[in-house]
Amino acid sequence: MNPLKMFSLMACLALAGPLSSAAAQSAEWPSKPITWVVGWPPGGTADVITRLVASRLERKLGQPVVVENRPGASQNIALQRAAQAIPDGYTLVTVAGPIVSPQAKIAVGRELDGIADISRGAVVLVGPAAQAFPTVGQLLADVRSKPTAYSFGSSGNGTSQHLAGELLKQRAGIQMTHIPYKGGAQAMTDLLGGTIPLAILGVSTVLPHVMAGRLKAYAVFSAERSPLMPDVPTFQEAGIAGVETVQWIMVAAPRGMPADRVAVLNRQVSDIITSDNLVRDELAKQGLVPSAGSARAVTGFVANEQSRWMDFVRKEGLSLQ
Repeated sequence: MNPLKMFSLMACLALAGPLSSAAAQSAEWPSKPITWVVGWPPGGTADVITRLVASRLERKLGQPVVVENRPGASQNIALQRAAQAIPDGYTLVTVAGPIVSPQAKIAVGRELDGIADISRGAVVLVGPAAQAFPTVGQLLADVRSKPTAYSFGSSGNGTSQHLAGELLKQRAGIQMTHIPYKGGAQAMTDLLGGTIPLAILGVSTVLPHVMAGRLKAYAVFSAERSPLMPDVPTFQEAGIAGVETVQWIMVAAPRGMPADRVAVLNRQVSDIITSDNLVRDELAKQGLVPSAGSARAVTGFVANEQSRWMDFVRKEGLSLQ
């Protein structure tokens, strides 16, 4: 054979080998269990939703999807665990946000890439029903007239509830002291016990107490009314513009995952979120609305949310310690 032709043939075979190997590797995925990390203890909203989606996902992929709880440090332990993993499609992580904390050193759009959206949820301003004002406008007028008398509880520094309260203070021209708790349940205990006069929490946390007549829900911070509280106005409807914020949950993976695996996971998770009745019912029970979109769209949404709130924190000089 002509030496030039022989060289060309050998070059083609050398190139074909790695390409064939890569294609086979891609076709075999997943060939072992997938680990899905959650930065919260078992039983919380993010954990419950993750486990439900994971159980459906393993049926679709034909491999176990093992949920691994790594709570602490404002999710940073879980985010670091995921960010340090090989970006091969075998490690996922739930991200619940916004995350604005000095401990949050890992970010979606930087060390992590968004894979799929899961849900959005409203937060709501509540107070004891026994001392309730008829409207949120009348409540805020009283808060404005007593700049040192009011405080509000949230589930922690840098959470969507905390940030919603700080944004309300700015937009409504009022003063309230923020009281951070290690979760919504603790804040609820003090609110019902009269230790704090107001709280800003997720809809699912306060709904049973609102329905029982122990709390009054004044307004939600979302752009539209919550389907779980259709009689509660938005702040926009109450005359306070520009205080919209939401809680959100999404799934991410180490940056650099193969595009075909990202596409499969996005398609399967999105299908579960939009089509599985049990998942939709659980989301509704938690006060969450299903949300689906492309991996690129969810990465962009989260990056914009983080940038928006970090800018707000810097401008307001907020302490998140």
